Amino acid sequence: MILLDSSKYYSIYQDIYHRRFHVDFGQKSVSLSFCQLLALREKINAISVTSLFDSETNAHGLFFLTLCNNEHLFVLNILEVLDLKTLVQNSFAAMGLSRKIVPITA
Repeated sequence: MILLDSSKYYSIYQDIYHRRFHVDFGQKSVSLSFCQLLALREKINAISVTSLFDSETNAHGLFFLTLCNNEHLFVLNILEVLDLKTLVQNSFAAMGLSRKIVPITA
């Protein structure tokens, strides 16, 4: 397997022989087809970062992410969501399908 990108919380690998992608969420690893990886990217890109910081609509600062037709459920905090957004974008950049973004450092 080829490591496409890794971050503080996650890693994503490409299995070129089985044409699968493996996303390591720390406690759980999920195997995705390319179409499922595209769906993950669309879900991640649809997240409004400003709504994550809105204390009226998101009092606890958590985000629920479901994958593969609700087969997998992840509860992420704001830092994990931002990290996942960067990881997915950079993974597509590593495949030559997008531009790489530089993560925000504090």
